[in-house]
Amino acid sequence: MVKSMTGYGRARETRSGRDITVEVRSVNNRYLDCAVKMPRAYIFAEDAVKARVQKAVSRGKVDVFITIDTSAADEAVVKLNRPLAQGYYKALCEINEACGLESEITASTIARFPDVLTVTKAEEDLESVAADLCAVLDDALAAYNRMRATEGERLAADIGSRLDTIEHITGMVEERSPQTVAEYRARLTAKMEEVLQSTTIDEARILTEAAIFADKIAVDEETVRLRSHVSQLRTMLVSDEPMGRKMDFLIQEVNRESNTIGSKCNDITIARDVVALKAEVEKIREQVQNIE
Repeated sequence: MVKSMTGYGRARETRSGRDITVEVRSVNNRYLDCAVKMPRAYIFAEDAVKARVQKAVSRGKVDVFITIDTSAADEAVVKLNRPLAQGYYKALCEINEACGLESEITASTIARFPDVLTVTKAEEDLESVAADLCAVLDDALAAYNRMRATEGERLAADIGSRLDTIEHITGMVEERSPQTVAEYRARLTAKMEEVLQSTTIDEARILTEAAIFADKIAVDEETVRLRSHVSQLRTMLVSDEPMGRKMDFLIQEVNRESNTIGSKCNDITIARDVVALKAEVEKIREQVQNIE
């Protein structure tokens, strides 16, 4: 089933004490262009995030927004500077001895001195953090792809309806084309009768001229190719693979055949059919620009 290049998905989850929110949105683009916006402290996970997006999306301008609340995950590590603490203790003992003091030296007393105790943030396991981000990203991408698939169904339905119209118009052209030859032959016979009057008309010459005219305006090849292109487009609409580029190329071929029929026809009815045909082709072209 075709997917639209336009979509949005969001997921939020608490993992390893981090409140992670991921939003994914995209618009049309010829190729895949992925931009990730996340806190600088977690920029190490950017490549992993982009790799996940590349697996889920083949083309489009994709923006990924990641916000992380780490207040619940912050773990403090308290470290003791043992040599410094021992130095303070020794110095305090010397002061007591020198001054004849008997005050008791406690751990809390030494802990008050600068740099005896230092508080640092626990080191993070970068691989584990990246895995948590990608897990939430996968949920956001799943929602994002569901939205794209829903929009893709609407696009496929619209394109399928227009392909029906193209086939109908093609049938009208195929039906009308032989009639134009018969009408041309009748007009040619009447003209020759008018000019030659009593002179015998060369039936063979009329048949030859009619044959030349028929060959000149014949659109059988074009209509056969049109039907083939329409059939291929229908197959692409139900394919699980990204088909946007192929459909874009194929609709150009449909337009080319329509132009050829228009240039060959020498009949106002067929000319009107071709105008209607090209209108449908243009509408399909616009819709195909939205398909991945």
